[in-house]
Amino acid sequence: PPQTRLHLVNHGETGPIRCNRCKAYMCPLMQFIEGGRRYQCGFCNCINDVPPFFFQHLDHMGRRIDHYERPELSLGSYEYVATLDYCRDKKPPKPPAFIFMIDVSYRNIKSGLVKLICDELKTLLDKLPREDQEQPSAIRVGFVTYNKVLHFFNVKSSLAQPQMMVVTDVAEVFVPLLDGFLVDFEESRSVVTNLLDQIPELFADTNESETIFAPVIQAGMEALKAAECAGKLFIFHSSLPTAEAPGKLKNRDDKKLLNTDKEKTLFQPQGNYEALAKDCVANGCCVNLFLFPNQYVDVASMGLVTMYTGGTLYKYNNFQINTDSPQFLSDLRKDIQKKMGFDATMRVRTSTGFRATDFFGAIYMNNTTDVEMAAIDCDKAVTVEFKHDDKLNEDTGALIQCAVLYTSMSGQRRIRIHNIGLNCSSQLADVYRTCETDALINFFAKSAFKAILSQPLKTVRDILMNQTAHMLACYKKNCASPAAVSQLILPDTMKVLPVYMNCLLKSSVLAGRPEIPTDERAFHRQLVMAMGVADTQLFFYPLLLPIHNLDLKSDTVPAAVRCSEERLSEGGAFLLANGLSMFLWLGASVSPELIQGLFNVPSFAHISTEATSLPDLDNPFSKKLKHILEQIQSQKPHTMKLMIVKQREQPEMLFRQFLVEDKGIYGGASYVDFLVCIHKEITQLLS
Repeated sequence: PPQTRLHLVNHGETGPIRCNRCKAYMCPLMQFIEGGRRYQCGFCNCINDVPPFFFQHLDHMGRRIDHYERPELSLGSYEYVATLDYCRDKKPPKPPAFIFMIDVSYRNIKSGLVKLICDELKTLLDKLPREDQEQPSAIRVGFVTYNKVLHFFNVKSSLAQPQMMVVTDVAEVFVPLLDGFLVDFEESRSVVTNLLDQIPELFADTNESETIFAPVIQAGMEALKAAECAGKLFIFHSSLPTAEAPGKLKNRDDKKLLNTDKEKTLFQPQGNYEALAKDCVANGCCVNLFLFPNQYVDVASMGLVTMYTGGTLYKYNNFQINTDSPQFLSDLRKDIQKKMGFDATMRVRTSTGFRATDFFGAIYMNNTTDVEMAAIDCDKAVTVEFKHDDKLNEDTGALIQCAVLYTSMSGQRRIRIHNIGLNCSSQLADVYRTCETDALINFFAKSAFKAILSQPLKTVRDILMNQTAHMLACYKKNCASPAAVSQLILPDTMKVLPVYMNCLLKSSVLAGRPEIPTDERAFHRQLVMAMGVADTQLFFYPLLLPIHNLDLKSDTVPAAVRCSEERLSEGGAFLLANGLSMFLWLGASVSPELIQGLFNVPSFAHISTEATSLPDLDNPFSKKLKHILEQIQSQKPHTMKLMIVKQREQPEMLFRQFLVEDKGIYGGASYVDFLVCIHKEITQLLS
């Protein structure tokens, strides 16, 4: 949902006011004393002097009289303009750049993908993100194509035609030009448009099928470094990089490793990708990867730089121009236009008694406290684990301040601050009463998906089972009435925890099954690591909506039903979505009126399952369903391709694996069986 823009606080050359001892930023959790001349830090209790320019008298309540006029004293979230002390080399940052890097190997040219990308960019470059809707975008753009070698393009506005420079030494990549590589699209519009028209023709007769990959990222990073700016690479790639070059990959997919101690190696990157990711983060280079594979491409290695740099990975298996273009183009449009910050560092401070100990997300960590992100956008979330190391005070509560230093889209260095004060309680019942299952699932998913890099999957699954049983056993022992000895007792706030835990345990990542491609598992693992709470919630437990009896007069989405075959009916039609996939399931005896209204065909037999969208029809039912589809889609970062599934026909198998309360089609317990299992564990723990 569109939120109000955060207030921007600017203290000029003095910069943000910070505690002398713990360096926390001025916020509503600071207490002013001595008539307003000093303040006590809420985080470390240090007494600080108030700088003269910031002084203000206190009212009879001990609150500053300008309390409500200053965002940093009255709001939980706001931003500071940072001074040069917060900038690289103490110089103001330049506006960021986007570099488009297109794989022009044989398959991409022949499939029409290269032409599709070039045609789309001509209109998309007008929609580059901007800080202020009134201002033109400050983001500059550059273009590279590649197969076994790299082609850089000079698109300087003074040129009549773009110029191509080829780099054949891919072992030691250098950037062959500075001036004219990164340009303002408005100024260089005609040269850039010429280039985008020419690229598909330039390589029309290519028969080069081998590609490089790591040198492409290296080249983009070096270009940003040379231009002294942060930025984002958009890489469009389709095959395993097998050409002789750094980052060359071999096919190491091995189903024999499933359910052995070596299964974890399938998720570990090959070669030098970890070092490359570290370099990218250090240089503020975010890598976005659009993959179009038709076989194994080692996503665990190729997607690693994307994950560490706060980029997004998009994957379109067996891409077909006519059916898959809308999904890809929608993803590309969203990604280019989304709000983001570059070259970011995040620091979490807490009041005494507890501290942040672990961080999970699309992040890189050089030390234990600084979370580094080449970029952060509106679809990413970092999950933080806190641990007690001392007693917490019930009177003052627990305070947390999260500060993110970043470069804005207009090239301004800023610090975004979020503050929260939480109550503490010595009563276990209070802890359970206020617990949030959605946040727990996000945390358990990310910690498990991080752990599988170093531990056997069976160990990780056992730990999750144990933790679930322990949380519920502790509640039963300390908070439930003793009468219910033999019953399974769940706290109100955790009623759905077992459902979600079971979904996590039988997810493609944790349940090693030969039917699920290794790349698909690596892809899901990397996506979940960057997800926010609402996205993990939908990913593990999909939305299932009955649409055969829509209320056409109301604007609301129908109430969801539980994800189980029991809820489906022969005469019904159901929509299922999990944030990546979307299905329209049709029962064998669904009404002819519904079929006519949605598909404009007379009967069930006439419905084609080839279509990936619904026809545009001028009737209330069709319009209402389209509206529902748009509503579900608008809140999700990835565009979901619609699959039409008919009862008792082959693709139904694919749909059934999303009915997560049932026994998994490739194994995995039903929800009811899982409850029995958890109940047994709890009883054992308590006896």
